[in-house]
Amino acid sequence: MSAPQPPGPDNIDLASLVKPLVVPVDFRAPLRLVDGDLVARALSRDDLRADVDGINTSVDLIRSTRGGDWPTGPVTDEDDYLDLVWHECELREGYSYSYALYEHDRDYLGCCYLYPVGRRTPLSVDLLASDVDVSWWVTAEAHERGWYERVHRALQAWVVEDFPFTAPHWSNRVIPG
Repeated sequence: MSAPQPPGPDNIDLASLVKPLVVPVDFRAPLRLVDGDLVARALSRDDLRADVDGINTSVDLIRSTRGGDWPTGPVTDEDDYLDLVWHECELREGYSYSYALYEHDRDYLGCCYLYPVGRRTPLSVDLLASDVDVSWWVTAEAHERGWYERVHRALQAWVVEDFPFTAPHWSNRVIPG
């Protein structure tokens, strides 16, 4: 019988860990990003009505394109309000960055998220080199109009140009080619 091994790089359960985002001390996340008629605004409680409607009309699409275990079904105003306030606090604290997506700053398209690696996707040896986990979703109507791919292209630029990240992990189930 062999003696138990002390924790080390070969026997740490990485899946239970989250790798924090590393940003310069003076970094302030942009509150607004623009790519043509695509506008990303820091997600807030002001997006409640559009967010609830967008999620509830697109649950199956979100689950099939973004993947993961959210949403489990339609969301309520109360639950989504708490979620939006939580996203506001995380952006302010620099823990994660979440944005509501709009066409021409008025027509709601969906959301995008820049999370610490390990929060959404279990951390693994393969993901250790990544510095941010990027995901997004768009409403069913926006998807039909090609916004899913357009958001991905914009995120590819924003993540490395407007944030201090160089090795993003794209965690959506469907990644445009």
